[in-house]
Amino acid sequence: MDLPYTRIKGGVCAAKGFLGNAVSCGIKNPDSDRLDLCLIYSERACQSAGMFTQNRVKAAPVRVSQSHLRAEDARAIITNSGNANACTGPIGMQDAKNMAKETARLLKLRQREVVVCSTGVIGLPMPMMRIEPHYQALIDGLDPKKGPDVAKAIITSDTHEKEFAISVKLGGKRIRIGGCAKGAGMINPNMATMLCYVTTDADISKKCLKKAIEESVENTFNRITIDGDTSTNDSVILMANGAAENKTIRRGTKDCQNFSHALQFVMNKLAKAIVRDGERVTKFVTVEVKGARNHSDAKKVAQAVANSSLVKASWNGEDPNWGRIIHAVGYSGASIREELIDIYYDTKRACEGGLQSKTNPEVLRNIVNKPEFKITIDLGIGEATHRIYASDLSPEYVEFNRSEYAYWKQAKRDGLL
Repeated sequence: MDLPYTRIKGGVCAAKGFLGNAVSCGIKNPDSDRLDLCLIYSERACQSAGMFTQNRVKAAPVRVSQSHLRAEDARAIITNSGNANACTGPIGMQDAKNMAKETARLLKLRQREVVVCSTGVIGLPMPMMRIEPHYQALIDGLDPKKGPDVAKAIITSDTHEKEFAISVKLGGKRIRIGGCAKGAGMINPNMATMLCYVTTDADISKKCLKKAIEESVENTFNRITIDGDTSTNDSVILMANGAAENKTIRRGTKDCQNFSHALQFVMNKLAKAIVRDGERVTKFVTVEVKGARNHSDAKKVAQAVANSSLVKASWNGEDPNWGRIIHAVGYSGASIREELIDIYYDTKRACEGGLQSKTNPEVLRNIVNKPEFKITIDLGIGEATHRIYASDLSPEYVEFNRSEYAYWKQAKRDGLL
């Protein structure tokens, strides 16, 4: 049973002792006043942990942040949107290091106590001449009420910011967990083109913190897909500063397990929000596989179905085409028996034993007409299950992603190419 979580305001700055701020630099467009540089800062020393993209092409800030987290616990996260600082060579690495260095100097921290994240267009040099003049204003404006501004500053193709925070009683005290995330395209299990920052004022051991983030990411951000792409900048950062002054939560205890569940609750809210705000999506679809021989097979089937362009196109067309689903099951690589497969739209069976069911097609069509529905695939040969949250694929998605040429033209005008 879940603990009684209370939703609270404040997003990533809801936990005690965390401050945030965001400013406009015009990183992508010098004529724009949108927030595109932000900072999260803990007034107290932290325990921290992070997880990053599994793409072998990793952006400079990912490499820098991984190195910093191996050496120190982070107390600050600086992020820019509009430019991914990916595939930018030695200059990009130096830019990421300089962002951490200057932030650390102004906050009087060690450089490795600062994590750097970037999101946006891949392959373009960072317009540092538009970022560097704003560091001081970023620090000067730090405030515990600026969590919503941080959430706004990290988005790119998102249509709105995503934040969520709760309080829960653990270790004899009421602790807070809050976070924000961005993501709308290039979303795929095994981390997506997403950023997520979570803070907590819980006093928690490093081992429990690492266990909690690993479990939570696996069960939330590794179970969402929009377009099947995995980006170069994916980052999830968790910081705990102990300001709640609870009894230290240690790995192997009931409180550690409860903290992990609470963290997963927050991350799951953010993960679902990413899918619902996918680039030009119209459907939120839960794909659940059951009756698999083992968990690996269940995961293979869920991912094959959720990432199939044909399946996703049929969802967009509001067509209950279970044939496209079963064909994806067949090439998933999982162990199956065709004659045992049942497929459901919500609770209505569309396929029974690998054959057309007797359900009226209009009943099925009414289900896929809804903005949210569930696909259940019962393989009938075991007990293993897996669930993924997915979206449709629309003509507008293709139109939206046809070109980023304008950004390259701006980079050329800036003398960066």
